[in-house]
Parts: sequence; C-alpha cells; structure tokens
Amino acid sequence: MTRELTGASRREFLTAASASGLVISFAVASKAEAQAGGLSRINAYVQVAPDGWVTITNKNPEIGQGIKTMLPMLIAEELDIPWEKVRIDQADSDPAVYGRQFAGGSMATPLHWEDHRRVGAVARAMLIQAAAQAWNCPAGECTTTAGVVLHKASNRKATYASLATQCAGITPPDPKTLPLKDPRDYKIIGQAKVQYDTPKIVTGQPLFGIDVVRPGMLFAAYEKAPVFGARVASADLAAAQKVKGVRKAFVVEGDPKAVQPQPGQIGGGLLPGVAVVADTWWAAKKGRDQLRTSWQEHPTSAQSSAAFAAKARELSTAKPQRTPRNDGDVDAALKSAAKTVEAAYAYPFISHATLEPQNCTAEWKDGKLEIWAPTQNPEPGRQLCAKTLGIKPEDITIHMTRCGGGFGRRLANDYMVEAAWIAREAGAPVKLLWTREDDMRHDIYRPGGFHYFRGGLDAAGNLVAFHDHFVSFGEGTGFAPSAGMGPTEYPARFVPNFRIDVSTMPLGVPTGPLRAPGSNALAFVFQSFIDEMAHAAGADPLAFQLKLLGDKPTVGEAPALYGAGRMAGVLKAVGEMSGWANRSKLPKGEGMGVACYYSHLGYFAEVCHVAVAADGAVKVKKVWVAADVGRQIINPHGAMNQVQGSVLDGLSEALHQKITIENGAAVEGNFDSYPLMRINEAPPVEVKWVITDNNPTGLGEPALPPAIPALTNAIFAATGKRIRSLPIDPAMLKT
Repeated sequence: MTRELTGASRREFLTAASASGLVISFAVASKAEAQAGGLSRINAYVQVAPDGWVTITNKNPEIGQGIKTMLPMLIAEELDIPWEKVRIDQADSDPAVYGRQFAGGSMATPLHWEDHRRVGAVARAMLIQAAAQAWNCPAGECTTTAGVVLHKASNRKATYASLATQCAGITPPDPKTLPLKDPRDYKIIGQAKVQYDTPKIVTGQPLFGIDVVRPGMLFAAYEKAPVFGARVASADLAAAQKVKGVRKAFVVEGDPKAVQPQPGQIGGGLLPGVAVVADTWWAAKKGRDQLRTSWQEHPTSAQSSAAFAAKARELSTAKPQRTPRNDGDVDAALKSAAKTVEAAYAYPFISHATLEPQNCTAEWKDGKLEIWAPTQNPEPGRQLCAKTLGIKPEDITIHMTRCGGGFGRRLANDYMVEAAWIAREAGAPVKLLWTREDDMRHDIYRPGGFHYFRGGLDAAGNLVAFHDHFVSFGEGTGFAPSAGMGPTEYPARFVPNFRIDVSTMPLGVPTGPLRAPGSNALAFVFQSFIDEMAHAAGADPLAFQLKLLGDKPTVGEAPALYGAGRMAGVLKAVGEMSGWANRSKLPKGEGMGVACYYSHLGYFAEVCHVAVAADGAVKVKKVWVAADVGRQIINPHGAMNQVQGSVLDGLSEALHQKITIENGAAVEGNFDSYPLMRINEAPPVEVKWVITDNNPTGLGEPALPPAIPALTNAIFAATGKRIRSLPIDPAMLKT
C-alpha cells in the first residue's frame, strides 16, 4: 500500500506542531481513498481496519534503537487505543508528508515527544467529532476508552472502526488547541513494551536491507582503492567476466574528492572503483577477486597513525594555531599552584563495525530510481543520488528497511549511490553488498585525537587551573568531520583559569559521527584527567566532582546550558547504588572508578568495578548507571536496552577497538584483528532513572561516554597504573 496521500481529491493540513519546527502532516483522504485496501486512513500516521485493529506508521528509520515501537506508543497513548490492537507500519522516505526522517543524535524523543502525541490527539478528536455528528450531540459530551467513543448521557457507544470512514469529511482541529493526557492517566507511555519487530527477528523473517529481493535481481560487488579516493589505474575486466555467473564488469570513474563530505552531507559520495555484476553475490565476489586492480598514486598514501602521533607530539610543544577559550590566566595560576599535574592522552580511529555490512538494492526504470536501503538519513541519500545521476530528486523513491546496526555509519549514503549507479549501468535491479573487509576498510571512522593536559590545585585541593592543548585533524580554522571540540567542554566554566588551545593536521582518511560523536572520546580524556587531579588532591574522586560542580543549579545559557544540579544528582545516586563509600573493602587487584558526562541532552554518572589479573587481563565485574533524561521514560524496556547496550559498546571500544592507518589505508579488516566485546566479557549493568522535571530526552547515545573513563579510572584504582591511550593494553598492567 502506498503511504503517499496525494491528488486533487485530498485535502492536506500541514501544521507546525512542535518547538522543533518539524512539520506534521494531517493528511485526510476522500472516503474512496481512505478505504483502499480495507483500511480507513484518518491521517498520515493512523489507519483503522474494520476489525478494530489500528495501524500506526513509524516515520523514522529503525536501527535497533526501538524507535519503531516508541514513536507509535506516543500516538497510541493519545489516540486511546489498546496497545494490543496496534500494528506498526514502516514509512517510506517522504519528507513532504513526514518532515525530516532520520535516526541520529538521540533526537527522536526530544523532537517528537509532543508532536506525536498530538498526532494521536488529532485522530481521537476526529473520531469523537464523527460520533458527535452521527448522534447529533456536542463533541464535548463524548469521551473515549480503549478504541470506543462513548456518550454517557444517552448510553451510546461506537467503535473506532465504525467511525473511521466518516473522518474523511471532518476538518482536523489545530493540534495545538487539543489538551494532552495527564501523565497519571497514561496506559501505554511508561509501560515496558517489547520491540515490535522482535518476533520476526528471532524467527528469521526478512526485515533488513540485506533481505531485500526483487524480481530479476542481480548482485553486485564493488572494489575501491585501499587508499581512500585513489583512482583506478587498471583492472582485468575480461578475467572477471570469465567467472561463471558474472554478467558485467566495469570501471566507475567516480569522484576522488567524495572521500570528504559536501555541505549538507555526512560522509562522501561515489568513489572511484570497479563494479562486478552477477547472478549471485558469490559469483560477483569471485569475479571481483579476478580483477587484479591497480590504483593510481594518491597523496593520502603518505599518512599513517604513527605519523599522526609523531606530528601531534611536535604540535603540542609549538604555539597553538588557535585558542577557542581562555578564562583567567592559566599560566600564572599554574605557576602559583600548590600542585600541578601534566598528562598526555590519545585515542585511535575506530570503526562502526555494524553487524549488517553496508548494502542497498536499487532498480532503474524509465529514468526513475527506486531504492531499498538500511539508511539512517534517507533524504540526503536521495539528494546525493539525484546529483550524481543527474536526475530529479522527485524521481527517486526510497524504501527504508530495518538497519542491522547504525551507530552513525548509516547517516552516510555512499553505499546507496554506489548501488544506484551500478543499477543504471546494469539495466536490472541490483543488490550491492559489501564484504566485512569492505565495510571496515571503507568506513567513515570515528577520528583519533590527542590531548595534552596541565592542571593546577591550590593548597585546599581546589582545581584552579586547567589547560588542554587539543591536537586534532582539519585544515585552516575547521575540524575534520566529528574531530572537533566546543569551547564549553566540561570543566570549562567551573575552573577560574581555563584554556583550550587547538592545533590541527590535514587528514585524507574519511571521518564522521559514531555513537555519541565527539563525546565518546572527549569523556575519556577529560574525565580521566579530572580523576588524576582528584587523586593528586588526595580527594575522593566522586566528592571531588561534586565539589567542582559547585552549588549553582545551572551554568551558562541555552544552547550551551549545563545543568550542574542535574549532574550532581546522578553522581550522588550512582554513589549510593554502587556502594561507593565501601570501595576500600575490595580485594587486592580490584577497584571502582567513577565518571560523569553530559551529552545529547542526558546527564549520566557511572561507576565501574573491575578486577585486574596478574597477567594484566581486565575483568569488568559490574557497572552502575544513574541517568537523568527528564520526567518520563516512555518505554522502560527499550530504555534499559539502550543504556545497557551503550555501556557495553563503550567498554568494547575501550578494551579492544582500534583502526590503524598505514600508507593511507586501514589495516584492520575483520573481527579477527578488530575484536568486539564477547558475551563472556559483558558485565551486568544496573540502571537507575533519576526523574527530574525536565522534558524527556533521548537514550541512544548519552550512556556511552562515561563508561570508558569509569573503566579506566577503576583500573587505576585497582593497579595504580593510569590508562592514557586506547584501547587498553593488558601488557602495561602486568604485575
């Protein structure tokens, strides 16, 4: 069934219904249109079947974060329909109807907490109005319960199913005029719900991009240069085409500059390469193996992780290129400090390592393009394909499949434009599938970085001076994608003498957002160094953090407002739930570390308990998390999964993950050289929600950043050895 309601017989009501500025489409069809397929459509999100089942459309991509369940919960609550009578449909990419559709930045809750409830409220109001017209009574005399409209004065009632078609003749009310439920009356919001797709996932039913099958579909493999952006020098196309099942092999000129994103894009576009199209994917891969491709020289081949580290050390002692923040007089404060500490920290490039490799199915027909893609960001993908293929964006249809992991990787759409180009050349529907090595060696990496800290304490143990010379990647006054840092990074504004200096070096390696962009690295270095300062002061690290936060509830103003009181609240909570005060009773070789961090509108504090063996092996025994994401947890089941998954993701990054650049190319290519945390390494993660009177915010990312420094600080507590670079090297922890 098409989800696009257009045509002369329809009336559209487009209402800006939230502070986010997103547009909600209350699109109402005629009776004939509304009853297509036996379903009555009330608006772009809600359809009612004759048997009383309600289908709610999920507008955003589902990447495992549970959004396909959570967003419909908001609509169903205000619609007043039992959750047991709800089916969920995945929308196609249609910004004219649904506004911006994307998964990223933990933004689904803050952007849609109000507007999706109003979608349900509008549908409910229209159903009430339909009943009131039928009964010739004021709508204000009618109420609803569990999918039924009631008129208590006359003891009449009507099911939503019996009223739905009449909504085609009703003008939707202004959503801003409708009252929303009192939280005390919630029946769905706040109740634990299993992800809607779980039964299909565990029974192996097709949901993901990798599962798409089209009539007459061929398969494609695409080879790109190990050095990012290098052009094809030569390829044995004839040898590839001799492989049984191979239909076609051809060179794609592409754009070497597509390594770096264009304005408005995350990630690049169509890179040079060689495509092999075949009857099966295995045949395409075997054909690609026969290409014996050689590549032109490229300047990025001179870059390497070792060279970056050496250059960073050189830059750290030179005059910085710029100073984004300079409060007080750091140099004078350090000179007069009772105690000073210096430390150098570093973190590597890392890969997203999504379990479903990048893939896309594309079909080119009569100058138009149809795409099935596991994308987090479909509209930029549409624009990228239109620009690259020289067609109109409106001639491209994008079906959003479930994503087998995203973590920011699928905000880029390079795999989409590759599939589109290959499908046009092949003249048939084509499924492009990357190998694991393709995926890991052609990722858009979390960038590495280097921090050179100096800190000063006064005689009372107060942090009075803090300096960071941040060496990162970029050119001129700009940072490479996701390689930057803002001037308000904590503890900025909490230390009287605080300076951030910045130096950058050029980069030819593609970088971009990875779960909790920026924060996933910055939390490690800043929270680790604050822990160093606490120990230098002879202070309890948790008490040191609380003292640093002070007694002001907030610092700064929006959009850089920092809720110091909220952070103090989660620190106190995690201290209580973890038994922090009793940590001195732990056995030798065990320790607890604490860290806190604000990111993606969430305030999180975490305590990690570790045991370090004589051979340096680290065993994480437990992690406690205190979280403040506002006044309402929409789906406690999904929320718990997000926090626990984020913590394990962060621990995995700290313990194992590293991409090494040599001669301009990524060395690691599969899970043998780039391991992820295994089940036997995963600790229990206990979560406590600290409820505050603030609008609810997202959970996909903010629990990850403090997990890493909580771990490294715990290792210091257990061993006395400070972790200043990642991933953790057990050899340095041997006793």
